[in-house]
Amino acid sequence: MACNEKHHPHHTHKHGPNCGHTAIRHEGHVDYLHDGHLHHMHEDHVDEHVIAVNSENPARCTPETRCSHQHGPNCGHEAVPHGDHVDYLVDGRLHHPHGDHCDDHGPVQFA
Repeated sequence: MACNEKHHPHHTHKHGPNCGHTAIRHEGHVDYLHDGHLHHMHEDHVDEHVIAVNSENPARCTPETRCSHQHGPNCGHEAVPHGDHVDYLVDGRLHHPHGDHCDDHGPVQFA
């Protein structure tokens, strides 16, 4: 059976329990955060997954959400692909930098 999902090329690391990457429950399975990608082990390759924009993880503005710093590369929080953008994992929630605040794009469930 052919896989129709986007593959992560040249990925030799095998994700699984105790691999050192954050495990997230996603659409009935477990994916692993790795360098800003959401990886899913699939037979002999790694699929690239994205957390969908939906009612649990909306892409809306929440100006009441304040963070102690501006999120971005090297901010200390893991990058998470969400819809067509990148969020950052903060205390189990997706934060997206937006002007002078962060938008809260909902929770993730750790595995």
